[in-house]
Parts: sequence; C-alpha cells; structure tokens
Amino acid sequence: MSRPQVERITSPANTTLKALRKLAQSPDAYREQGRLWLEGDHLLQAALTRGRTLELAVIGESLFHERPDLQQLALRAPRVLVVADAVYGALTDLATPVPIAACVGWQAQVLQPGVASVVLDRLQDAGNVGSILRSAAALGVKQVLALKGTAALGSPKVLRAGMGAHFALHCVEGLRPEDLDALGLPLLATSSHGGQLLGQAPVPRPAAWVFGHEGKGVGDALMARCHSTWRIPQPGGEESLNVAAAAAICFYESGR
Repeated sequence: MSRPQVERITSPANTTLKALRKLAQSPDAYREQGRLWLEGDHLLQAALTRGRTLELAVIGESLFHERPDLQQLALRAPRVLVVADAVYGALTDLATPVPIAACVGWQAQVLQPGVASVVLDRLQDAGNVGSILRSAAALGVKQVLALKGTAALGSPKVLRAGMGAHFALHCVEGLRPEDLDALGLPLLATSSHGGQLLGQAPVPRPAAWVFGHEGKGVGDALMARCHSTWRIPQPGGEESLNVAAAAAICFYESGR
C-alpha cells in the first residue's frame, strides 16, 4: 500500500477546498460531484467498517499534530488535506466544526425488486430522514426508496443524522409512485386516524412501509397503490407520533 499524499493548505481560495466547501454546505452537491461529505470520526469509522474507501480526508493542522488517533484515521485515505485551523473552521456551516472529515464515492442506485424497504414520500426534515435510516439499518430494512421531493439522502445533514446507516442500506432517490410497482411487494401505509391496529393483525413480510410528508401525509397517487393502512396504538392519547418514531415502531413490528 502506497503512502498517503499529505498536502498542507493555508488559503481558503484553494481549488480543492472550494469544491469541498460546496460539498459540505449544499444539500445536493454530492450528486454533481459524485461523492459524499462525511463529518466526524464516527462517520468515517462507519464507512470503513462497511468496506467503503475514503477518497480523501480533511483535518485541521493542530489536530493532525496533536491527536495521533485522528491522524491515523486521516491517513487511511490516499490523500490527506491538512488545513490551517482558521481556514478549516470555515469549511462547513456547523457552529462547532468537527475535528475531521472525509469524502467517499457516491453514485445513483436503482430499485432492487423483492427487498424489504421503506418508502419516503416527500419527507422534508433531514433529522427525520436520517433517523428513519438509522432505524431501518438496525431493524432489518435493507432498502430506502425516496420519492421526488424528499430531503436529499446524501446531504450532509441527513448523513449526520443517519450516523453511518447509509453504508448498510441500498438508497434510491428521485422515484415516482409508479416506479414502486417494480418492487413487487405490498406497500403498507401508515395513518394516525384509521386502518388496522399494529400488533393485532399479522403484518405482511416482506413488505415496504410507506411514510409521508410530515404535514400532508402520504400522497394520493401513492396511497392508491398501498396494500393496507396501519395505525399505532397510542394509549397515552396523543394525536400523532413523530414520523421517525412511528417508523421505528413499524420496523420493529415487521421483524418481531
């Protein structure tokens, strides 16, 4: 294995750094650049554990010299950018910049028929989307199918919220309701107002759970394709659950 190429960067006008700044601050730049921006040692370790290769690592100059653990992690990439501290701090829009970041390759995926899935219909909140991906990875859902209008799965915010779940999942974006016909599995809609009570009837397996927009719910065209509708018992009397919490419960019930 060849030694990593280590480059010291002191200017914010550096061409590579400008491209990374866009990647770190724009929700959809990963599609243009064909790579994901990973912030923090946890995400880097998660990618490596799942067999992903870091394309390059970025680290502040002080930490590169003062934190041997972060230095060794950075050196897992073939190219390491050691950035002057003042310049590194302005790389992302986080209030407190993470000590290390890296890039891994990304390419668009296609739907895999017959795979237990979760369908995201125009979910807007990056935290909700990332949390659903974490639950899916933990509870045996292998594929994430995002319809057009859903928060970008590869955006920095969703990646942070997903905490490495992306690397355990097959993620497909930009779908239309009719594209889901190729999945060949029953679609299970969720509703807080009607449908079968979860836990009181068998849930089809394998299947695809469908979660809709935080305010508007599942769209009509997608609802028309759903095999059944399910609601979660709420003895405490709240009107509805957060969509990410509801997803975790449904995934658990499917695997129970």
